[in-house]
Amino acid sequence: MATATDFKDYYTILGVSKTATAEEIKRAYHKLARKYHPDVNPGNPEAEDKFKDLNEANEVVSNPETREKYDQFGQHWKQAAASGFPPRETNANAAGSDQYSNFDQYSNFDDFINDLMGGRTRSGQTHYRTSTQQPDDFAGFRSQAPAPDTEAAIALSFSEAFHGVQKRLQLDDETINVRIPAGAKSGSRIRIKGKGRASPFSQPRGDLYLTIELFPHPFFKFSGDNLTCEVPLRPDEAVLGTQMQVPTPDGAVTMTVPKGVNSGQSLRLRGKGWKLPSGDRTDLIVKLQIVSPKELSEIEQDCYEKIKASSSFNPRSTLEEVTL
Repeated sequence: MATATDFKDYYTILGVSKTATAEEIKRAYHKLARKYHPDVNPGNPEAEDKFKDLNEANEVVSNPETREKYDQFGQHWKQAAASGFPPRETNANAAGSDQYSNFDQYSNFDDFINDLMGGRTRSGQTHYRTSTQQPDDFAGFRSQAPAPDTEAAIALSFSEAFHGVQKRLQLDDETINVRIPAGAKSGSRIRIKGKGRASPFSQPRGDLYLTIELFPHPFFKFSGDNLTCEVPLRPDEAVLGTQMQVPTPDGAVTMTVPKGVNSGQSLRLRGKGWKLPSGDRTDLIVKLQIVSPKELSEIEQDCYEKIKASSSFNPRSTLEEVTL
C-alpha cells in the first residue's frame, strides 16, 4: 500500500494545475518529454528518472477514468482503480455486493482496503478474505477488474521513424525490445500485448500502448501525410527556369523548375515523401523561396541595371486600382 512518502503529485510533475484541461496536460507533457528524453540526455540518470515520472504522470492524468480516481483517492488511487470501486457519487454495487456500494461508511481508503483484503469484519456485512479458495462473489468482483492497459510515449528522430528502428525500453524492473515499423508519425500508437502493468485482481497483464513523438527536423515538416520543405531560388532561376538538386528522405533528386515561378509557389515530387504502412510513399511538397543576393559583382550589377532599364514588366500594375 502506498504511503505519504510514496505519493507523487502528478500535476506538479507535469507543471500544471489540478484544473488543467486535457489539451494543457498534453502540451505540458510533450514539452517536458522532449526536454528529459534519454536520447537527448545520454548518461543522465536524473533526466531518466524525470522522464519515467513524466510518463507515469501523463498515463494517469491524461486518462479521464484514472484521473478521476487519482483526484478522488490521492495516494490510494491505484488500489481504487484495481479494485473497480465506483466513484463516490455513483450508486453501482461492486460484484453484486452491498458492502462497497457506499464508500462514506469508511473513515478513509485504508479502512476500505483493509476490509476488502480481509483485515476486519463489520457487523451485518459480507466478509472477504484472501485465500486460495475464494468465494464466488469475490471471483465475480475479480472478473470486473481486468489488468489495466499502460500508456507511454517514445520520441524518435525523423530518420528512426522513416526507416524503422528497434528500441530498448525500461518498464519498471523489466527491459523489453520494441520494433518500431518504418513510417511511424507523431501520434502513431503501437500495441505491445501483455507488457502493461499487472492488476492484483487479474493474472494476465494488460497491454502497453506506445505513442510516437517525433523530434523536429530542420528541413522536413509534415502537412497531413505529405512532407514539405522550402528550397531557395535565385531571381534569374525563377525567371528563366532551372534544374536543381532537392533533398528527400532517402537522397537528393533532380527537380525541374519551370520559368516564371513566384516566391511561395509549390512544386510536387510524387512518391518522395513519407512511408506508409502499405509500403507506398506520400509526396514531397517543395515550396520555392526566391532569395536576392545582398552583394553583387560588377558584372551582376551591370546586368541587373540593364534588365531594370529595359524591362516592361510591372508586377504592381494591379495595385493602381486598389481603393477603400
